[in-house]
Amino acid sequence: MKVLITGVEAFVASHLVDYILENVPDAEIFGTSRRLADRANIAHVLDKIKILDMELADYHSVFNVVDSVKPDKVFHLAAQSFVPASWTSPAATIETNTVGTVHLLEAVRKCCPSAYVHVQGSSEEYGMVLMGETPITEGNPLRPLSPYGVSKVGADLAGYQYAHSYHMNITRVRSFNMTGARRGEVFATSNFAKQIAEVELLIREPKLLHGNLEAIRDFTDVRDSVRAYWMLSEKEAHGDVYNVCSGKGWTMKEVIGILIECSGSNAIALIADPERMRPSDVPILIGCPYKVNEFTGWSVRYDFKETMAYLYDYWLKKLDLTYGKK
Repeated sequence: MKVLITGVEAFVASHLVDYILENVPDAEIFGTSRRLADRANIAHVLDKIKILDMELADYHSVFNVVDSVKPDKVFHLAAQSFVPASWTSPAATIETNTVGTVHLLEAVRKCCPSAYVHVQGSSEEYGMVLMGETPITEGNPLRPLSPYGVSKVGADLAGYQYAHSYHMNITRVRSFNMTGARRGEVFATSNFAKQIAEVELLIREPKLLHGNLEAIRDFTDVRDSVRAYWMLSEKEAHGDVYNVCSGKGWTMKEVIGILIECSGSNAIALIADPERMRPSDVPILIGCPYKVNEFTGWSVRYDFKETMAYLYDYWLKKLDLTYGKK
């Protein structure tokens, strides 16, 4: 079985590689990566997978990769996934996330039309969630509040269109916030964990910079999420969409409190940073996992506090290797 994973060097994709290597012994894994990309997340598996250079914005690059591999399964995880960056580069975000997805779907349609395709969406597609609309089901209206959210709606609907127009084997997945080891430090939970670890290692003063602490998010351990992705890939797909989420919400303030508990550093001042505030922010995103639960039997295994400990331990070890305890 040939499995193609786009953006293989990134946070989620690297965990999917780990899952497949551990649980699917007959899989031959091909991963796409941009040239000069940091491959630290997959350094431990580079001898077990094949890396191919690919630029999503370049259709010929995408076509050549898909044509050379002719995969049985495609997990499209490559994206510009940092929401604040989409405000400064909205057109580039839409080109990468929406147009890039169309490039991939078109290449699969021409080269290996029977292949399973996972189209990665996001809870940011739901955007403005009104009172009484949580937990969010797949039938909720899509009201994106960021260029990133708009770009993911485009990719999502492209998946729907290709599935129904060309009878392709496509599943659309709207993942809510994922976290865990290897999460990029620009993302809130990882950034908080890094700052607190720096305090514990005496690298920084006991101060933590933050954005909106009242935003409520539904977090899933990345190890649970990639297990859901694989379980969905083993079912017959008809362009359907599934939320992958825990069904529970946490404020950013609660997240910081849990991470501080992990560290044992209690006297940390919380300081609002205007640079971390967005022009508009989604106030609450809590998903309903019922549909994916019923379809695959999947459910979360990791408690959120366990996930935060996993993330915090990652940063503590990473920073300690770099700086050493003072």
